[in-house]
Amino acid sequence: MPGISTKGQNMPASPIRKLVPFADAAKQKGIKVYHLNIGQPDIKTPRQVIDTLKNIDLDLIAYSPSQGYASYRKKLAGYYKQNQIDISPDDILVTTGGSEALAIAIGSIADPGDEIIIPEPFYANYNGFAKQNDVNVVPIHSDIDQNFALPPISAFEKLITPKTKAILYSNPGNPTGYVYTKDEIKQLRDLALKYDLYIIADEVYREFIYDQAQHHSILHQPGIDEHAIIIDSVSKRYSMCGARVGTLITKNKKLMQTAMKFAQARLSPPSLGQIAAEAAIDTPPEYFKEVIEEYKQRRDTLIKKLQEIPGIKVAAPKGAFYVIAELPVDNAEKFAQWILEDFNDQNETVMVAPAAGFYSSPGQGQKQIRIAYVLNQKDLERAAELLKKAVKRYHQKK
Repeated sequence: MPGISTKGQNMPASPIRKLVPFADAAKQKGIKVYHLNIGQPDIKTPRQVIDTLKNIDLDLIAYSPSQGYASYRKKLAGYYKQNQIDISPDDILVTTGGSEALAIAIGSIADPGDEIIIPEPFYANYNGFAKQNDVNVVPIHSDIDQNFALPPISAFEKLITPKTKAILYSNPGNPTGYVYTKDEIKQLRDLALKYDLYIIADEVYREFIYDQAQHHSILHQPGIDEHAIIIDSVSKRYSMCGARVGTLITKNKKLMQTAMKFAQARLSPPSLGQIAAEAAIDTPPEYFKEVIEEYKQRRDTLIKKLQEIPGIKVAAPKGAFYVIAELPVDNAEKFAQWILEDFNDQNETVMVAPAAGFYSSPGQGQKQIRIAYVLNQKDLERAAELLKKAVKRYHQKK
């Protein structure tokens, strides 16, 4: 039998999706599964996006330019200016989702064996993007007791070696919901300049900020143009996960030229997705006001219900739509599988994402789960109730 590559064998499985077979098996038994494991919003896509797709009048669905449609990049530049990020259309590379933007960014700045420092817990696929490029993730631990705030800069400095190429973070955080302060972003800017590193800022959840917090982009910082890379996407902002349209943004011309080689090799980003994404930029502010208020209410509902579970520890997110919770169980992955295989209440159960997969350090996050509060409030309350009952029954079975 032909062999499998070492790279393929080393690719990590998704902690978000690897329990799907157990959820499917539960559904086949007639059990309703409440999905708290994946960040797929249930908020409707803006109406003008759907109408634009319905009214597309094309005789041919052709390749777009490798950098993305000029009209879309021009409108995007206008969107970023409204967010005090001063870029030109030439600073934007349109990608097949934020995922491809991250993979291209890493491939453009790092060679095999190089290192990227990432505060953990982090979006699990960062590990995958690094593995694709034979780049090593160097984790730096952030703590649930500090709501996953930025670790001390001195801790970063201890990890920097001649192979360190970049610091990567998401803001607001996935899976933590943490929103970095202006001072924390400045500290990262100073560190990048001191050691001549790239900062890769995943800003996909920029709009989702609560409690009077503010989003501070890396490109709000002066003197960082040659070192900054922004990763963005329409997936969560406009509830358009399936459009698969993201962006890589940098003012570093040499870096953009390099990223374009990767973009040309994959030919082009999705044509229909870009048409939809261009229409989405015209989404009125009222849409976001309603969406953000809805997510804030969901967050408050979820945290209130979770805190009813004896022994639980819950971080307080100020952005995105995720919560990390530390459960009073021996192993969160075993617990998450048990919920799907052996637990139900009135023929209903719940699916969560074990958080160990969002860490790179062995042994971290073993009792933690990530919850995506992307269900309506009624379903969210029921899912939290199921989780509470499951924890109680899990202890009783021992």
